[in-house]
Amino acid sequence: MLDFPFSTAVHRIRRTDVAAMEIKVFNNNVEKALKVAKKKLAGEGLFRELKRRRFYEKPSVRKKAKQREAQRRRQKWLAKRKME
Repeated sequence: MLDFPFSTAVHRIRRTDVAAMEIKVFNNNVEKALKVAKKKLAGEGLFRELKRRRFYEKPSVRKKAKQREAQRRRQKWLAKRKME
């Protein structure tokens, strides 16, 4: 294993409180099982998290993105509330 000077930037998160996900395959229908697995992972936000962690993001940029996301959720909530 190569030890690069920037290898300390890699962080491993250990979660002991997370339950294992189980996908059952019925009638050898692996495609359907994969579809279910992807849907569950997307629902948990795994793909969004992987995309977000692909590159380093400065704390100021992360803060601005968080504020934009909150504003988007607020607008969505207000629009839904206005329709009722």
